[in-house]
Amino acid sequence: MNIIAQQIAEFLKNYAPFNQLTSEQLAEVASNVRVVSLEKKQTLFKINDTLHDSFYVVASGVVNISVIADAEESIISKLHEGTIFGLRPFFAKNNYKMTAKAREESLVYAIPIAVFKPLLANNSEVLNFLLENFASNLPDDRSSQGNLVSDGLFYTEKQSEAQFFQTLAYNTTPLLATSDNTAQEVAQLMAESLKNNVIIFERNGPIGIVTHADLASKIATGRFPINTPVSNIMSSPVVTVLENVSLAEAQLLMLKNNVTHLCVTIDGTDKSTIKGVISEHDLIAAQASNPGVLIKEIKRSLSSKELKEIRTRLTNLIQSSIQKNIPLTHITNIASEINFAILKRAVELSILDLGSPPARFAWLSIGSQGRKEQLLLTDQDSILVFEDVAQDKYIEVKDYFLKLGKKTTATLEKIGYELCPYGHMGSNMMWCKSLTDWIKQYNNWMNATRENTDNLSSIFFDYELVTGEQKIETAINNIVFENASNNTLFFDFLGNDALRNNAPLSFFKKFLVEEEGIHKDKFDIKTKALMPLIDSARLFTLSYEIKGINNTYTRFKQLAIADPKHAEIYLSCAEAYLFLTKIRTLEGLKNENSGQYINLEELSKIDREKLKNALIPMKELEELIKDKFQLTQFS
Repeated sequence: MNIIAQQIAEFLKNYAPFNQLTSEQLAEVASNVRVVSLEKKQTLFKINDTLHDSFYVVASGVVNISVIADAEESIISKLHEGTIFGLRPFFAKNNYKMTAKAREESLVYAIPIAVFKPLLANNSEVLNFLLENFASNLPDDRSSQGNLVSDGLFYTEKQSEAQFFQTLAYNTTPLLATSDNTAQEVAQLMAESLKNNVIIFERNGPIGIVTHADLASKIATGRFPINTPVSNIMSSPVVTVLENVSLAEAQLLMLKNNVTHLCVTIDGTDKSTIKGVISEHDLIAAQASNPGVLIKEIKRSLSSKELKEIRTRLTNLIQSSIQKNIPLTHITNIASEINFAILKRAVELSILDLGSPPARFAWLSIGSQGRKEQLLLTDQDSILVFEDVAQDKYIEVKDYFLKLGKKTTATLEKIGYELCPYGHMGSNMMWCKSLTDWIKQYNNWMNATRENTDNLSSIFFDYELVTGEQKIETAINNIVFENASNNTLFFDFLGNDALRNNAPLSFFKKFLVEEEGIHKDKFDIKTKALMPLIDSARLFTLSYEIKGINNTYTRFKQLAIADPKHAEIYLSCAEAYLFLTKIRTLEGLKNENSGQYINLEELSKIDREKLKNALIPMKELEELIKDKFQLTQFS
């Protein structure tokens, strides 16, 4: 080994997972390392680049890892000396999902995957480390309490996360056959044992696998006769794994190889004794509240009772995720996808009952659902828009969609989403109408004087398509932003709406709590803290013509880009919104209600201080609204 390779080996052995290698293995790796010199701001690879043949270790300097989120490039990690990155070529076939760029002059070691991969066969600790690191795409810092970000496969909190890195339970008595067996014999074996796969072996090692899918696509279709040797229809080679395979590893390997089964062998290769078989069902059983599984179940649900049971499981998922300190933005994303799947299925069940719609339509969620911020079971808000039809058909068409609205909102009420007390639902004839009528409605709202805005609620400007025609939502979106442009009266209304609530803190920085009623001495976190932030984010987003973003946190992040002069205020508000939402959600989960009223005495001293600090940016935000929109009312 030459002197440079020696220096590289000395460096690598100080860091995981290289410290798990033998001296000989480390020498082999070091001898094949390529040293890459990066100038400041030089890119090593970027999003959508073709995958390299190496993964990387930072030797000196700092490398930034960034992603594009909501049209914004966000740095998710700063990688320092000894950190491995760029593992996508190991585990996935598609292009890079992140960008790696030198923050300063840096050296990185490029380790060829072809050299390193063979070392993993008998070293499960190294393989699990790499899988774990790939899943998180952040450095291995076991003392860190930071949160990890996924690389587009699944999310996890941190490396010790048991839910994802537990050892899997799997079938340890797999069905076996040889390549001489016929397809018919294998099919009979599966039928008799009620199993859906057979491992084909030779000299104790697996050479292929036959599943029900193979029989369906190759035998039932007539492509092969039923007495064909099983070697003609088996999938080969079979993907093999070690006995102590983890959930994360199994999930990634199935994704990487586009397979539904893995064969477990003693040493993880196809040259050793077969110990069992892992199926997709085993992964599902290991993660009962996996979001993907919940959404699949929602799509198959046929009643409000089934959907209610899934919504209960979502509540449990939200609670456990918060307890594990998974980022709230991630929890909200997952929860909103599941909520929307439930809403969509409720509409679909109504259509199954009523028959096909007589016209194209869009069911839009508004309010917290439209902002994708509904972590708790609060009330439902929606509007129904159907395409323009001939005048003589209008009453008949509207009648169908009113029935659709009533049936759907009744189903959602049974699931646990209470009816909106203000009637803001597609079942209300005021909020179920044609596209032209909705365009007139928005025109009237946005161009009316303040005296004529009785029916106007700001939640009508937070809308998201649940199901139906995207073009209809786009048409609503276009009319809103056309009317918003330079519309002083409209922004005067929205601005004062955002300022209407009393300050959350007194002059002496004391919480202003309820003075009477059943919530006496409690803090109204919704009205006094969250709504001013929600209303302000909406106001500025419409003002800066930022389209397609409804979520309050994301709106503030986008505003920091649109108005860099006040970026600090927006970013402070974004973080404040997250913390306030977390406090409200915990309160709601604990008391099985909306979490609107917080008992401050039950908060720890630290959380009370954090809550107070989260409210401080609101004063600056209020001043910014008054200044930008020339408002003096309610000041």
